[in-house]
Parts: sequence; C-alpha cells; structure tokens
Amino acid sequence: MGNREDLLAGARRCLFEKGYARTTVRDIAAAAGGVSMAAIGYHFGSKEALLNEALAEANREWGAELERALDDAAQPGATPLDRFATNWQAVIDSIGAHRGLWAATFDTLAQAGHDPKTRDQLADKLTEARGGLARLFEHLDEADTAQGRAVGALYQALLTGVAAQYLIDPDHAPTGAELAAALRTITG
Repeated sequence: MGNREDLLAGARRCLFEKGYARTTVRDIAAAAGGVSMAAIGYHFGSKEALLNEALAEANREWGAELERALDDAAQPGATPLDRFATNWQAVIDSIGAHRGLWAATFDTLAQAGHDPKTRDQLADKLTEARGGLARLFEHLDEADTAQGRAVGALYQALLTGVAAQYLIDPDHAPTGAELAAALRTITG
C-alpha cells in the first residue's frame, strides 16, 4: 500500500475506535504506520476530508456487503411485506455487525452541524447513498427520477432511524417483522 491507502486505513481505524471529533492528525499518522502528518494535507487537503473519505469508503463497502446479504435472504414468491421484513432484518443484523461504522457515522453527522465543509461533503455522499438504497431495495435503476429520489430518501430516513435505535438500545430496537407490521398498520 502507498501513503494514501495507509492514511485511509488508519483514518478508518481511528473513526471506529475514537470517533470523528476525537481523532487527531497525529492519531491518523500513527494508525497509518507512521506516515508523515504532512501527507494528510498532500493527499486529502485536510484531516476532515480524509476522515470523510474513509467513512464514505467504509459505507460503500458496507453497502456491497449488505447487497450480498439481501441477495442471500431473498425469498422468491414472497409478498412485498414479507420481503420488506426479511430485507430489514438483514439490515438490522448488519448494523449490529458493523457497530463501529454506525457509531462513526453518527459522530460525523454531529460534527457536520459545526463544520460547513463536512456538511457539504456529507451532502454529496447522501445523494449517492439515496440512489444506492433505491437500487438496492426496490431495484430502481434511475435514482435521478422523482420516484427514485423519494424512495431513496424514505429508505435513508428509515435506515438512519433504525441504526440510531439499534446503537442506543439494541435489545429494544425494532425487528424486520415489527417494521413490516407497522407498515401494514399504516397502509391498512
């Protein structure tokens, strides 16, 4: 690996272990195997840009892993609500398996309220995430359509809310079946 890749790996470790706000340039350089602190500026421009890229990379990898989990959980012939329940249980299981990623995500969201650059970088990644969720859950290839944007935004809101509940109180966070039952009640 080169310095850039080492810095991304080190930043990811720091995000998961220390969080966004508590990670320093020195922490990242040490976690990257002693890469020069100046290399962060050279390759990424700032510590925040590096942390945001490391988080985005980790989220893309999580998305690919989630796609495989959803493919494995697929039940041909299932009703839409049964498919919804199965899919969301796979999501919830994945959140539990990637608790560090989700804690870092929420830490970064909190930081975005104080840093316009971080907020702007996250906003750019949010569009990508919404499109990915629309494709992943509903196989909508055109995430730039009004329908694709709306579906992606709904799934993003649900994902963020479920992840928050799981991080705070995993024993009482909703299950996929409970989410499907709630949806059944709402659409009754």
